[in-house]
Amino acid sequence: MDIRLAQRVGRIDASGIRKIFDLAKALKDPINLSIGQPDFDVPRPVKDAAIAAIEAGRNTYTQTQGTPELRAQCLAEEQAFTGRTWAADEVLITSGVSGGLFLALLALVDDGDEVLIPDPYFVMYKHLVALFGGTPVYIDTGATGFVPDAAAIERLITPRTRLLLLNSPANPTGRIIPPDALRAIAAVCAKHGITIVSDEIYRHFAYEPMESIARYHQNTVVLVGHSKTFGMTGWRLGYACGPQPVIAAMTKVQQYSFVCAPSVTQMAALACPSVDLGPYLGAYRQKRDLMSGLLRRSFELAPPDGAFYLWVKAPAGHTGSSFVDLAIRNNCLIIPGSVFSEHDTHFRVCYTVSDERLRQGADLLCRLAAGG
Repeated sequence: MDIRLAQRVGRIDASGIRKIFDLAKALKDPINLSIGQPDFDVPRPVKDAAIAAIEAGRNTYTQTQGTPELRAQCLAEEQAFTGRTWAADEVLITSGVSGGLFLALLALVDDGDEVLIPDPYFVMYKHLVALFGGTPVYIDTGATGFVPDAAAIERLITPRTRLLLLNSPANPTGRIIPPDALRAIAAVCAKHGITIVSDEIYRHFAYEPMESIARYHQNTVVLVGHSKTFGMTGWRLGYACGPQPVIAAMTKVQQYSFVCAPSVTQMAALACPSVDLGPYLGAYRQKRDLMSGLLRRSFELAPPDGAFYLWVKAPAGHTGSSFVDLAIRNNCLIIPGSVFSEHDTHFRVCYTVSDERLRQGADLLCRLAAGG
C-alpha cells in the first residue's frame, strides 16, 4: 500500500521497554525484573468506590477539567505538599501522568524550542519533545550522583530554551533531588524565565524526605498520578497543577484529545485518601534494601531514594545493552540503560516482584557479572 505517514512519526522510535515486554511473552517463566508497575492490587475501598460509581450510572463524560469533587481533593493534596495556595482553575484531572505530560508539552513546546532533560530520563520525555517539534537537550548527571546540577543547567541555556523537565523520585535512577539542589535549580530557571514540568509520579514511593520544586519556583507544572500510587495503572488517572494560563491551555487541548479522564476512575479516586499507603511503602523499602544489598556484591548502584527501580552500572567488559542481552539469554528480563540515556553504561532493575524472585534474579546477575 502507498501510504504516506506524517513526518513527526519518524522522529520517534518504538519503546525499548515494550520490546522487552514483548520478548517476555516468548520466554518460559522468566525472572522478570523489567515491569515498572506495582505488584499489589487496587485497594478494596477504591475498588468498592469504582463499583458503586458504575452501579450508580456514573459512566458518562465528566467536565473536561475533571469532577469538582476530585479537583478539590487534588488541590488540597497539593497545598499540603507544596506549601502553596493553588486556585480552583490551576488543576486539571488527566489520563495518567503520561496524559498530563502529553498535554503540558503540547501546550508549552513550539517548533525549534529546546527542552532541558536530565540524563538518565524517563523514556517518554525525549520522544514527546521530538514529536511536538522541540529539541531535547540533555543534562548529564552521572558525575553529580544523578542529581541535576544548577550550574550545568545554566551552561546549557540558550535563547531557544523553553522548558526544564524534572523527575523526582526518578525513573530509572530512583534518585530524589534534595532541597538545596531544588532551590538552586529554581533560582536559575527564574533568572532565565524557564518553566519547569515536575513529574512526581513516584512521590508516594519516597524512602527519603522529598519536596516539590513547585515550593520554590512559581512557574512549575506539577504532575502527580493515582495510577501507580494505588496499583491501578490500567485505570489511567492523574492530575496537573500549574499556572492558570498553562492549565487553561492544557484543558483546551484535552477537549480535542482525551476529552476527559475516565469518569469511573475519577469517582474511585475519591476513596484514595482513605487508603493507608504505609504498608505498601514499607514493603517496597524492604525489597529495595534486599535487592540493593544483594547486587552491591558485584555492581555499582545509583542511590535508590525512591520509586521502585535500581540503576545499575554494567560490569567491566560490558555495555548496558550487551549485559542485558546476556541476562535475557539466561532467562532474566532487565531493561538496557540506553532506553533511558544517551549513554550505554547501565541497566534498570525493577524490584516489584516476590522476594524469592529477587534473590533468584540477583544471584543470576551476580553470577553473570563474575563470568559464570
